[in-house]
Amino acid sequence: MNYFRYILVLCVLFSANVTWAQQQEQKEREPGHYNQSKFRQMYEEFATPNTYRSASGSPGPDYYQQQADYKMDIELDDENARIYGVETITYHNNSPDDLEFLWVQLDQNVRAKDSKAPLRNGNGVSLAYRTGQFAGQYMNAPFDGGFKIEYVRDANGRPMPYTVNQTMMRVDLARPLKSGEQYSFDIKWWYNIPNHTVDRARSGYEYFPKDGNRAYVIAQFFPRMAVYSDVDGWQNHQFWGSGEFALPFGDYEVNITVPADHILDATGELQNRKEVFSKEMMKRYEQARKSYDKPVIIVTQEEVEELEKGFSEKKKTWRFKARNVRDYGFATSRKFIWDMQAVRIGNRDVMAVSLYPKEGNPLWEEYSTKAVASTLRSYSKFTFDYPYSKAISVHARNQGMEYPMICWNYGRPNEDGTYSDRVKYGMISVIIHEVGHNFFPMIVNSDERQWGWMDEGLDTFMQYLAEQEFGEAFPEAIAPNEKYPSRRGDPSKIVPYMSGDQSTISPIMSNPENVYQLGPNAYAKPATALNILRETVMGRELFDHAFKTYAQRWKFKHPTPEDFFRTMEDASAVDLDWYWRSWFYTTDYVDIGVKGVKKYYVSDKPGKKMREYMAARNISENDLPPLVYLAEEGSEDFDPELKGKNLLETSQTLKEFMMDNMTAEERKSIK
Repeated sequence: MNYFRYILVLCVLFSANVTWAQQQEQKEREPGHYNQSKFRQMYEEFATPNTYRSASGSPGPDYYQQQADYKMDIELDDENARIYGVETITYHNNSPDDLEFLWVQLDQNVRAKDSKAPLRNGNGVSLAYRTGQFAGQYMNAPFDGGFKIEYVRDANGRPMPYTVNQTMMRVDLARPLKSGEQYSFDIKWWYNIPNHTVDRARSGYEYFPKDGNRAYVIAQFFPRMAVYSDVDGWQNHQFWGSGEFALPFGDYEVNITVPADHILDATGELQNRKEVFSKEMMKRYEQARKSYDKPVIIVTQEEVEELEKGFSEKKKTWRFKARNVRDYGFATSRKFIWDMQAVRIGNRDVMAVSLYPKEGNPLWEEYSTKAVASTLRSYSKFTFDYPYSKAISVHARNQGMEYPMICWNYGRPNEDGTYSDRVKYGMISVIIHEVGHNFFPMIVNSDERQWGWMDEGLDTFMQYLAEQEFGEAFPEAIAPNEKYPSRRGDPSKIVPYMSGDQSTISPIMSNPENVYQLGPNAYAKPATALNILRETVMGRELFDHAFKTYAQRWKFKHPTPEDFFRTMEDASAVDLDWYWRSWFYTTDYVDIGVKGVKKYYVSDKPGKKMREYMAARNISENDLPPLVYLAEEGSEDFDPELKGKNLLETSQTLKEFMMDNMTAEERKSIK
């Protein structure tokens, strides 16, 4: 009998399997798939850790970086708006590789007559142009820009073979430069300085027709070494205009000869102050070094108005030294008013400095140096103490550019000295942003040409924090506003971009040259992502510690995106792979809505869905431990009497649990 029942059961099971298989054959099988979860780890996207860059996001035991030292003699020809230079580059090969040649950057060649930049960047005829841009592009003869290289020589004066390809120059070596060796060579060059108000150059001059003077903001003005690293080897991507700079650190000795009546400041420590300063300027400078609450004017507006008339034919050489900087810039004009004050950062004093023509007043005298000082305090608090001796804000029309210790900033009042809130806040914000770039990327030295967001996004995020602190420190400057009206950083302001036309939106992890809307992509979106991370996902304490850890790990080094992402997780114990993927690697956006609200009541009896669940598994109520059931209001078996009762009346199980596990006082406190 038992044998017969066993055979019968097997036959039933076989029949059921055949029926199931036949049903499956009639149904088209869905293909298998890989793990596409948005919460999977970023193993495929991130570079594999190695001895140069560790899995924690910190530099590895074999991390290296090259060094390029410069000695330069520079002369400005003010009459012809031309600059001449001779430089000696000493290149230190700290890599484990032998180098057959060296790559030198020639950024000024982006404006050479044969430059491919206009074709590379062009997208047809625009519907509107800035007036100066239209005049320069369609009405003037093409500007004769670009470096004129007179020679490239080795340390013994012998000519060296070189090849110029647009904005890059390959210098061929007689023998490979071995690991651990250094090599010195000389370059002599000159170029015509562009009018930056016409062609939107990142440096150049502005001409003032009323007095015939020029104000110069000079950068990218000398042939500069390219970066050689463990990540890319030579970073010799061309400079087309949008992707900014990748540069090695080095020490600089720079002598700059200008007309004797010019006022000049630059990257580095001035070595011959007593030679170039008047006695009155020296006296005011010493006062400024002790003034922590307000700027001291070194060169007054009245003195500048006299200088504007002079046009001295004599020359004066300003001598500077700078250690451990990645680039160099200077500003010079007989139009510059000059003020400065001391700022206490950590255990040392830093000078906050401003240079501006009278056309910038009263706005610049009131707010520029104040904004510089506030920025140094805020950024130092969230990253590391500012390590350089000064930070300079230079007024330049329509400019917003940054270099070590010096930056150019827009914000000009009307001719009668009046200005709108838009002009005032625009000026303060751009000063905070550009001074902040001293931290990212001048010190935390990321590759701007490949990853624009690593400096612009982090700096814009920090700018948001610094603007809010500026408003708290100077409430009179933002009155009647109670908070500083930041343009970027607040999540609500990125919504139109992220929910816009997907065909014009790129992931943050895109090269700046391949992005349609660079401002939202490299500045606003990453800043918003970090703000949300700080305020919502991680919380301020964890975020601030992790962000400071990243800044301190990578100051005076070359980080990659993975170094940042890994450090933020390493220093916080928060898994953020899902966050990096959605915000930085895709153009996804959150679209959350409430579809409906359901109300449930506690019951002693299982509802229809629960009974079906139990029946499918051949389970009875007696098979289950004491349970509290939930009944959905409006369901077909909902008992309306549940509405008028409290929890202890609708669930005997819950009542017994509370009687056994809670005191009378505890039961009374439960709502």
